[in-house]
Amino acid sequence: MNLTLKIWRQDDGASEGAMHTYQVSDISPDMSFLEMLDTLNEQLNEKGEEPVAFDSDCREGICGMCGMMINGQAHGPEVTTTCQLHMRAFSDGDTITVEPWRADAFPVIKDLVVDRGAFDRIIQSGGFISANTGSAPEANSVPAPRDKAMRAFNAATCISCGACVAACPNGSASLFLGAKITHLGELPQGQPERDSRVVSMVGQHDHEGFGGCTNIGECTAACPKEIPLDVISQLNKDLRTAMKHGH
Repeated sequence: MNLTLKIWRQDDGASEGAMHTYQVSDISPDMSFLEMLDTLNEQLNEKGEEPVAFDSDCREGICGMCGMMINGQAHGPEVTTTCQLHMRAFSDGDTITVEPWRADAFPVIKDLVVDRGAFDRIIQSGGFISANTGSAPEANSVPAPRDKAMRAFNAATCISCGACVAACPNGSASLFLGAKITHLGELPQGQPERDSRVVSMVGQHDHEGFGGCTNIGECTAACPKEIPLDVISQLNKDLRTAMKHGH
């Protein structure tokens, strides 16, 4: 495959960025998108040019590090992570536009790399679980209804990649936040701090500059782990309950 790449290049957060055009050839359809970018960077290195900076780690669709906008879609045309997107999703001769996540709360560090530290600070604001467990307990020592346990497990599959924020026209992180709230709130161990947790995390979300949710649904459509939209309903329900309790 021969492709034309239009890639956002930006030295750092204080610099102005611009799109740069590159040509790559002999790309195998079985390559992942990141392997294709590796090939481009090898060519740039051979020419003595600065390689394109992008995030990656596991390259197995687990860690969520590899987020970027591909032809205006978070992670590209398939519902998966960028590292698991293969070049067979494109056609020979295609022009592909690659940009960093589009969100004020995710400032650009360099090229396609953004600072997603806002997610870490939201999680940190939720505090800890105060249930005294002593030494490591047996996995099933605290009974939980199966439906709640499965809902918590499904919400916990969120990998904090940020696709929901990048896809949302409002730049809201409500799907991410709802997944974290639902994950902890459905289990018995998460009950002591349930009210204070949701208030603190929502406050941090707003402080970081994320937008409000208007239930458009682009977030769940872009989510590589298919987190359902109902976690946002759970988030709102828990927040209303906490406010009634005086938090």
